[in-house]
Amino acid sequence: MNQECRNSREGGLLEGRYANYFKVGYNAFEFLLDFGQFYPEGKEAQLHTRIITSPIYAKALFETLRESIDRYEQTFGAISQEEGAQHGGI
Repeated sequence: MNQECRNSREGGLLEGRYANYFKVGYNAFEFLLDFGQFYPEGKEAQLHTRIITSPIYAKALFETLRESIDRYEQTFGAISQEEGAQHGGI
């Protein structure tokens, strides 16, 4: 995906941020998705973005990710889960 995606509403560029650390929280009304970076030499992850969404949109995101991962693996092969475990927190 192109990191310089156009934000059609504002006519500007969207900022791309790398994340290898994720936290998910929820309550009765919303899901909280925290994104950040973790490095082995650091003591804790540096969170940089929080997305708050309703349960129905969280489920839509889950389905979109699942479908995209399935297509990715059909094209490039299976994704190793061991690599992600080496980099800290999912």
